[in-house]
Amino acid sequence: MSTIAAELAAHRFFADMDPATVAVLAGCGRNVVIPAGSAMIREGERSDVFWAIRDGRASLGVDMPGRGLLALETLHAGDILGWGWLFPPYRWHFDADALDEVHAVLFDAACLRQKCEADPALGFHLAQRFARVLDERLHAARMQLMDIYGNPSPR
Repeated sequence: MSTIAAELAAHRFFADMDPATVAVLAGCGRNVVIPAGSAMIREGERSDVFWAIRDGRASLGVDMPGRGLLALETLHAGDILGWGWLFPPYRWHFDADALDEVHAVLFDAACLRQKCEADPALGFHLAQRFARVLDERLHAARMQLMDIYGNPSPR
């Protein structure tokens, strides 16, 4: 049986982290299985967790009134879902649904924030990694919007 720390060390987000840091973070995580078709997050709800996806796919998008969910990105093994836990008021800004059965490490945000407050270097390190995730998501959203609305007119 694999430990949470070993699973995290094999995950893209954590792969090159110092093993001692991974062990600290693993103390806030637990394995979960989300059934296919289940809602994982809903815009506006409290964000008190995040997921390190190990297997399966999740659709990340926004609810378009009258149109349903506009999928912005499909997340896979090695991806992270959720960053709203980092910033008050700790609310989700997107919706996400499990497309397949998703196996993930679920992190307790309060536990992580406490560890980051106790160790500012850890907090800075995580913030840098999440900034990369945010950059990837912004790029994916931009690409999706370009697909929907076509080429913008020249400025």
